[in-house]
Amino acid sequence: FGGSRFDATEQDPYPFLYAALDPVTALCEVLLRSVDFEDRTAVRLVPWAQASRYTLSALRTTRALSLVELSTAEGLAAVWQDSWLVDSEAGDYPKTRYWVRLMREHASGANGLVWESKRCRPRSALQLFGDRCGENPLDTDPDRSLRLDSPEGVAEANRLLNPLRAVISSPWPE
Repeated sequence: FGGSRFDATEQDPYPFLYAALDPVTALCEVLLRSVDFEDRTAVRLVPWAQASRYTLSALRTTRALSLVELSTAEGLAAVWQDSWLVDSEAGDYPKTRYWVRLMREHASGANGLVWESKRCRPRSALQLFGDRCGENPLDTDPDRSLRLDSPEGVAEANRLLNPLRAVISSPWPE
């Protein structure tokens, strides 16, 4: 039962990509899961060893994509759900993955999902279904990538995370 909220299942395997519409939300969705504020500093500390596995990349769609809207009460009601679907905790993820499988069955033209980020409200997070987006649905801009295993990448990520009282620890002296 491992995996994230809307991951594919054995009954409906497909490649997927989680993304966000802005870099702060992308960082929050990946790095701030279950990270509490430290009692002494009131800051959320993300271990560098965890963050260093990631690169924050700017992506651009190459075509119009149809996403199932899960950001509003009306959008959730259209798929017979409420905020539970996007706000549930990891223990319910087998259920949320089952629900995505049903949405994919009933909305065969959907290329993915969009919802309000739980970790960076009211901004949007999304998932693209790799089997439904066609050939090369995204372009990357290597000049706008941020490697979180580099001093420059950690510094920029920390600048973005600062207003959220979050920081990636750094193995480099300041």
